Formats: sequence, structure tokens, C-alpha cells
Amino acid sequence: MDYVIIVAGGKGLRMGGEVPKQFLPIAGKPVLMHTLERFREYSSELQIILVLPKAQQYYWQKLCEEYHFRLSYQLADGGETRFHSVQNGLSLIPDDMQGVVGVHDGVRPFVSIDTIRRCYDKARTAKAVIPVIPVVETLRHVTEDGGGKNVLRSDYRLVQTPQTFDIQLLKAANKQPYSEHFTDDASVVEAFGSPVFMVEGNRENIKLTTPFDLMIAEALCKQQ
Repeated sequence: MDYVIIVAGGKGLRMGGEVPKQFLPIAGKPVLMHTLERFREYSSELQIILVLPKAQQYYWQKLCEEYHFRLSYQLADGGETRFHSVQNGLSLIPDDMQGVVGVHDGVRPFVSIDTIRRCYDKARTAKAVIPVIPVVETLRHVTEDGGGKNVLRSDYRLVQTPQTFDIQLLKAANKQPYSEHFTDDASVVEAFGSPVFMVEGNRENIKLTTPFDLMIAEALCKQQ
């Protein structure tokens, strides 16, 4: 059985408002609803686990009532960090379960079905997979003295989600003690000693973080 853990713990500070960014409306409904619907569109059998801070759960429930949002999912409490939030989501998956689990940012509503499929299909054999896209901007490495130099962008990739893993591998990796070097789930699995493989992501799969991103999101919704 396959799962996805959708992590939505943002406070929305860079959006400049009081409403957490995952609840802001695009194309007439909250961002998070778009994200959940995209994964249900990928598979009607996928088990969805939504991780939300306790303090936001009542507000989310009221939004679901307001928008008549009936998509089925399990709810887990957000943790102190993303690592702990994913741990809480994983705790809802039976310890003996076999399959693939994805971890996805709740504020990435434009992940394509093809990207999701590539991630899950590859993870069935590779065990740990991340979607990536090429870097199109010039990259510059900055040194401590304020200097720096340009680096070859062909040596780098931008990492997206969902990051997909064999369930047993991710469960085992998340039993490690927390480290500040755990920037995403792939870094947790790599620290556990397992290699991580790449598949092609999609350029539209942006993480909505700033007001400018919301403008792009509205444009993408009109296109789709």
C-alpha cells in the first residue's frame, strides 16, 4: 500500500499576513486543498496523511466545512521541526506495512501527475527518490569575507517534492536522533547510509512562499 505524508506547518511570515500560507486562497479555494486533490487525482487508493500544527487544525476544519471539502485523509499533529512532523505522520503507518511513502510540501499544489508517478514508480526499486529540475540562473558561491565566485550550474539541481521512499527505509531512518543538517527527508535517509536517486520534476512545482509566488499560482491555475 502507498502513502503520502503532506506536511503543512508554515506560519506564512514571508507572505506578510496572519493567515498561514497553506490556507491562502488561489483560484477560489485554499492552497492546501489543491495539493490534496492533486494526490487524490494521481490515485484513488493512495493513503493521504496530512500533518498540521495542533493550533491550526480547528481553522482547517472550519475551512473544510466552508468549502465543502470531503476528501478523505488521516490527520497527524505537527512537530517542532519538519523531521518531527514527518515522524508523527509515519506513526500512522503500520510498522509492518510494505510499499512506498511520499513526503510532500503542502504549499506545492502544482506538482504534476507525471512527476508524482515517476517518483512512486522509481522508488519501488530504488528505495529513495527525489524529483529535481535543472538550475537556469547563474549560481555564485559566497565566501565568509564577502567575496565569491560563480560555479557551474550544470553541477547542481533544484530539489522538489514529493520525495518518495520505501516505507520501511524511511521509518528506520527517522529513528535517528534529530540533526540540524536534516534539511529534507532525503538528507535524513542519506545520513542513515542509503543512496538517493533522482527523477525529473516539473518546473511548475513551485513552493508558495512569497506574495509574488501567489501571483504565479493564480496564473498557473488559469492555465490549468
